[in-house]
Parts: sequence; C-alpha cells; structure tokens
Amino acid sequence: MKQSILTRYRVMAYITAVWLLVFTVAIVMKYGFDTGDTMVISQIHGVLFIVYVVFAFDLGSKAKWPFGKLLWVLAAGCVPVASFFVEPKITKEVQPLIARDETAPVEA
Repeated sequence: MKQSILTRYRVMAYITAVWLLVFTVAIVMKYGFDTGDTMVISQIHGVLFIVYVVFAFDLGSKAKWPFGKLLWVLAAGCVPVASFFVEPKITKEVQPLIARDETAPVEA
C-alpha cells in the first residue's frame, strides 16, 4: 500500500467533515431561524461525500478490511464530527501496513 492512498483518504475525511458541519449549521439556520438556503452547501457536500466514499473504499480494499469495518468508516462521513475521531484511528492502523509494504523487497 502506498502513502498516497492514505493521504487522499485523510484529506477527504477532513474536508467532508468540515462541509458536513457547515451543512449542519445551514440546516439549523434554515429551519431553526428561518434564514438562508442549503441548496449549494448540500450539493457541495454531496459531491465531496461521493469522493470520500470512493477513497475510503479504495483504502479499505487495499487494507483488506472486513465489510463491517468499511461500513463503519463510511458512516463516519455521515455523522457530524465523527470523521475527526475515526480518521486518526484509521491512520494509526494503516501506517504499519504502509511501512511494511515500503520495506518489503521488490519482486522481479
């Protein structure tokens, strides 16, 4: 596994989490205080979430996660602030796999 696979997952996890928080605030403002519109914010978050799902699935398939773990990581992108807690755990878990693959001898 390459470091770039983990890096792109980490970047999208944080970007998606921030946009989900922005979207949550926009929803509260719209329905709680009758101000603002959520159309653009929801569309941006939707596109970012799709990219997050693709990158998380790629990371999970390379790390050979069971399906339940993959669903847990994908669900973290749906719950505000969950990605901020899940991403460091995933990074800590995947780093040894990257180190192992980088030190493995290259086969001819």
